[in-house]
Amino acid sequence: MSNNKAAESVKVVVRCRPLNSKETADGRDRIVEIDVEAGAVKVRNPKSDDREPPKGFTFDQVYDSTSGQMEIFDVTAKPIIDSAMEGYNGTIFAYGQTGTGKSHTMEGRDEPPELRGIIPNTFDYVFQVIGKESGTKEYLVRASYLEIYNEDIRDLLSKNPNAKLELKETPDKGVYVKDLMQFVVKSQAEINSVLHVGKKNRSVGSTLMNQESSRSHAIFTITIEMTEKYDAAAAAALGAGKDDSHIRMGKLNLVDLAGSERQTKTGATGDRLKEGIKINLSLTALGNVISALVDGKSGHVPYRDSKLTRLLQDSLGGNTKTVMVANMGPADWNYDETLSTLRYANRAKNIKNKPRINEDPKDAMLREFQEEINRLKSMLEGGGGGGEGDMSSTMERVKKTMDPEAMEKMRSEVE
Repeated sequence: MSNNKAAESVKVVVRCRPLNSKETADGRDRIVEIDVEAGAVKVRNPKSDDREPPKGFTFDQVYDSTSGQMEIFDVTAKPIIDSAMEGYNGTIFAYGQTGTGKSHTMEGRDEPPELRGIIPNTFDYVFQVIGKESGTKEYLVRASYLEIYNEDIRDLLSKNPNAKLELKETPDKGVYVKDLMQFVVKSQAEINSVLHVGKKNRSVGSTLMNQESSRSHAIFTITIEMTEKYDAAAAAALGAGKDDSHIRMGKLNLVDLAGSERQTKTGATGDRLKEGIKINLSLTALGNVISALVDGKSGHVPYRDSKLTRLLQDSLGGNTKTVMVANMGPADWNYDETLSTLRYANRAKNIKNKPRINEDPKDAMLREFQEEINRLKSMLEGGGGGGEGDMSSTMERVKKTMDPEAMEKMRSEVE
């Protein structure tokens, strides 16, 4: 039977934006080389001579300035969304220096459609899938939207979005935000409206590097409950009787991190400076968590050092399928920041998670019995060898769970 607890690495992709208008006007050199086919990035030190080779990195995918929003969504995001709709937890988060295109990657623009980012494209895709499977499965979709601003958690959908919320943790729920509002949404239009309400309340500000710089980390969470019916043999295996339906619940976190920044480049003062300090501290905490998970020298992982790492705890080393999108710029004046982002991303790809489907233990066994029935049916129909032996082996594995009558039903189902 299938094993849903196998470890898998965090997927890491890199996206490099084009030179912006200011960099072009200032005559900045491009120091980043992207090889999309090889998944490779090279960055050249602008202060070195030609004898020093560029530093190279490889990732699961890399995207250059010609890569479109839908390409990134189809290749990088869609597999995580498919998993969430099957009952896994999933996280997609964008990381990088301020002004490198994180919000463009995650949110993009409403119009034209080809400029929409991962979050709105996720909305479209989720409800397209629901529409196609409405005859065999039932779905309940909920949405929440929060930000972490100066280490305070705020509900962006609340009537009082400046109120501070508490982080809690219980054995059954894990880490969660107390009193965070969730809205049931029944269409792409409804969930898009939720996003736009929250965006109006999000903290943004202007710096020398970004006219609309995100001053907070934002997490848009989609919870998808799916009810599905199994055939009579699998349902009878655990005496489910007439109630042969079961529920899986996937949770998808779509995270737009505020960018790391240097005060000498952003020109930040006053509130902007205080915000930048808090942003950098939380990103440092995130880096420390990644390092601790990868190094494995200490049993302690400092998740509690920031609100961000507490909320992302399950996404880094836990029960979640995770993709990190590292955003960077190509210009020579950002060499140090670009190299730091690449090293950060390179460490993250060594993190191991153990994702599993979120379902009732009884439902988990029903699903595994169903998979076994389908596998044996395929073998018998294809004339594969060892069918009788496999049948006996299957019955031995499940006979302690099933009563004799249920076992006979399962055997007749595959015969």
